Amino acid sequence: MPDPIRSAAALLERIFAPLPVPLGFRLWDGTSVRVGAPGPDPPCTVVFRSPRVFRRLLRRPTPLAFGEAFVGEDIDIEGDIFAAMAVANAVERLRIPLRTRLATLVRLATP
Repeated sequence: MPDPIRSAAALLERIFAPLPVPLGFRLWDGTSVRVGAPGPDPPCTVVFRSPRVFRRLLRRPTPLAFGEAFVGEDIDIEGDIFAAMAVANAVERLRIPLRTRLATLVRLATP
């Protein structure tokens, strides 16, 4: 796994580790990342189509930004759409520690 991909996967794992439900991500090169609660396969997977959209959404992770990226086909959501909405609710309730947020911003700022 190349360094930018490894770095992106590590960011996702760090940010979403406390998620109480399983969630999948697929990066622009096809790398899959599973985060959240252990157990069965995640009911949905968020697919990032480019490193640019990955950085943009992690810098500003709002429901509006994700909605715009989805409508603009910069991301895709594969799997059960109703389960994806339940996962989205869990993500919105997730509280990321300030230290993790700052570390994420620093990592996203360096190419």
